[in-house]
Amino acid sequence: MGSRFFGVCLAALALACGEPTFAQRVEADRVQQAIDAFHGMTAMPDYRVPAALMRRAYAIAVIPRVQRVSFIVGIQRGRGVLVTRGSDGTWSRPLFISLAGGSVGWQAGVQSADLILFFRTQGSVDEILHGGSTLGVSASIAAGAVGREASAVTDADLQAEVYSYSRTRGIFAGVAVQGGSLSIDFDANAAYYGKEISSANEVLAGTGLPDPPTAVRLRQEISAYEKALK
Repeated sequence: MGSRFFGVCLAALALACGEPTFAQRVEADRVQQAIDAFHGMTAMPDYRVPAALMRRAYAIAVIPRVQRVSFIVGIQRGRGVLVTRGSDGTWSRPLFISLAGGSVGWQAGVQSADLILFFRTQGSVDEILHGGSTLGVSASIAAGAVGREASAVTDADLQAEVYSYSRTRGIFAGVAVQGGSLSIDFDANAAYYGKEISSANEVLAGTGLPDPPTAVRLRQEISAYEKALK
């Protein structure tokens, strides 16, 4: 707790001086990795997600470089960010989250992949905000459609609460994920925003928090992708 408090104090001092700390730069790099992973979708028009899913998404989680544990299936701890859509349609500041355990439908020989989750309901996100969520247990999850299949998806077809995708080796595809536990990374949030974060809603509301350049770029990337799908 002492080291965490010391780190937050350093971050607060750096903000006052206008110079980011090492911890802030590390977390900013983490957001940039999420931006790069999400941008991978826009670079492959034939593999885009359904426009209906993007339109109905309440939240999006991007977890870059999720590592494979076992030969067949498995997830090592992954770290990423989650944003939610406000009532005005704009996206929130990034909330840092962690992924642990569970299994994913890996391609043969792949050791690392970017994971992108689309949450359709506020309830599925609230599970994370109130202590953690287990994919496939707390919230129903399905592999997302891509390509020609995606173009045929309508609002009525979206039955699961969460749809999952992976991006690796230049391929973006729907992927089966089960049992992974998502939780808030409070230390990362404190380092990035330069103050102790006691509630996820502080970040998602954004009141009294800085708006780092990488946070702005992430929102712009998602908004641009959404417009491209319309």
